[in-house]
Amino acid sequence: MTGKIVIAGASGIVGRAVVDHFEALGDWDIVGVGRRPPASHGKHTRSLVADLADPRGSAEALAPIRDATHLVYCALFEKSDLVKGWMEPDQRSVNRDMFVNFLDALLPNNLKLRHVSLLQGTKAYGVHLGPTKIPGREIEPRHIHPNFYWLQEDALRERQRDSNWRWTIFRPQTVFGFGLGSPMNLLSAIAVYATISRKLGLPLVFPGMGRKPAAIEATDARLLARSIAWAGQAPTAENQTFNVTNGDLVVWEHLWPDIAAHFHMEVGARHPMSLAAVMPDKEGVWKDIQRERGLEPIAYEGVVGRSWQFADMVLGVDEPSIVSTIKIRKAGFHDCIDTVEMLNELFRDLERRRIIPDPAHI
Repeated sequence: MTGKIVIAGASGIVGRAVVDHFEALGDWDIVGVGRRPPASHGKHTRSLVADLADPRGSAEALAPIRDATHLVYCALFEKSDLVKGWMEPDQRSVNRDMFVNFLDALLPNNLKLRHVSLLQGTKAYGVHLGPTKIPGREIEPRHIHPNFYWLQEDALRERQRDSNWRWTIFRPQTVFGFGLGSPMNLLSAIAVYATISRKLGLPLVFPGMGRKPAAIEATDARLLARSIAWAGQAPTAENQTFNVTNGDLVVWEHLWPDIAAHFHMEVGARHPMSLAAVMPDKEGVWKDIQRERGLEPIAYEGVVGRSWQFADMVLGVDEPSIVSTIKIRKAGFHDCIDTVEMLNELFRDLERRRIIPDPAHI
């Protein structure tokens, strides 16, 4: 199946992976939408700059789009205090309005639309608030806490009424992929932390501040992109919500030796500490590494963004966070990937892009 796909948030971790996946298919017309001009993805992709928080501006920017068959919404607004912001009213309202502006700008002019994909996440189960039911399952009622997921989902259902198109909602957990400056980029945070530690002659210390090791899951953005492509044509995915993860369980402290091995480092004694507190002043060290190793001259903030906060939360988890992926498997999507394999592949991708140095040649 082919068509025309419009991807909001095309410069982010998930959006970029979706663009790359459909580019590789070779026969799709792709429109990537973002607040900033995205990097070129390939010959099949056209980029549009739109501030989805501005209803008039986004309507004007998206007005030229016609004949779209698939919409994928990966855009996200986060506040500077990431975790605190998840419970603040304006974080919810802005995310709701951005999604509504995207839909309302496109639905009237794209009568060939067949499918809309929308991202949620495991905050739907309250993982950011404390212990959750194991496993989290899609059939459970909405968690009581306020969440922009519900506002977006309600808007989606309302606009689908009396329409021929269908939707699918995805709930990944701790997404990994390439996306510089993303506020929730654990890949960049770990890679930069390891690279700076090695430059300073230090072992790779596990910094998690949790009281005890706990199992969690990860989701490769490339796997998530494949699930989005699958859902866009699978009758079993119509008007369904799916958890999507790699398929294995991770205890970050237990995974630390594998990460250290990639960076050719020794593992240090566990030392709980906040990366958001100890890493921001390492910008000078990072600039030295970039200069000495001929890396891309991207600002420290541009590589890691606010992801130190996210790293503190994820690496510090001390209660298991596990969701069931039985529903999406039964519906027909069976892809999986070993999380260690994923990390090594994505670290090598950062090395190829000259974002971090190749540790084998230091």
